[in-house]
Amino acid sequence: MSLHSLPIFVRLAGREVVLLGAGEAAEAKRRLLERAGAVIVQASASARLAIVAIEDEAEAEAAAAALKARGLLVNVVDRPALCDFTLPAIVDRAPVLVAIGTGGASAGLAAALRQRLEALLPTTLGKLADQLAGARAKLRARFPDPGERRRALGLALSPGGQLDPLGIEADVDFWLDDYVAGPGRDLFVMRLTSPDPDDLTLRRARHLALADRVYHTAAVPSAILDRARADAERILADAPPDNDLPGLSVFVDFAP
Repeated sequence: MSLHSLPIFVRLAGREVVLLGAGEAAEAKRRLLERAGAVIVQASASARLAIVAIEDEAEAEAAAAALKARGLLVNVVDRPALCDFTLPAIVDRAPVLVAIGTGGASAGLAAALRQRLEALLPTTLGKLADQLAGARAKLRARFPDPGERRRALGLALSPGGQLDPLGIEADVDFWLDDYVAGPGRDLFVMRLTSPDPDDLTLRRARHLALADRVYHTAAVPSAILDRARADAERILADAPPDNDLPGLSVFVDFAP
């Protein structure tokens, strides 16, 4: 099935965009363009995009035709048949942007989907994206093979993974330092120097609380193990296992 439109993200900061019209619809488009950093004008020789928010149909058609004749791509509010491009409903978790478009079929449907996604996508999503961007060099060093790097990230970002974008707040550097990823594995390695469970970092305490099974050396205090899920299997082990079990496994060692 072919795409009726090609979704793209256009950087408008400092660029001129023609906006014609007045009233509520025009003001809504003005606010959106201003958020994107566009320079809003009524006429320009350098602009490549235009939005027509004119209520009168004949006047809107004439304005759109004139702009298109000058080579601009035009959006005509509430008239999808005249549009070269449409403006989606947006979920903003900067730098993550989710755009929902219906090809002009129903702005109401796009808005309803946006509201659902607003509730689903955590506010920490943008922070995770920034962390991943900042960790590019460290990711390449940790996983020099592109295929291995892709698999490791895929596993970490999967549902229930260490970097699950819909899960608890993640820390990319912490994952890179302490997380072992590989085919069929989901293993978190934890090496402690304090017997006091109150000295656990919040991230380590969360991993214990989420673990399906806890491998641990004999030296690990029971007070630490008590922070794991009550129904998590506890397995005595001297070293991290070759884990091929589903879910999250945690290996805990204690060396004061």
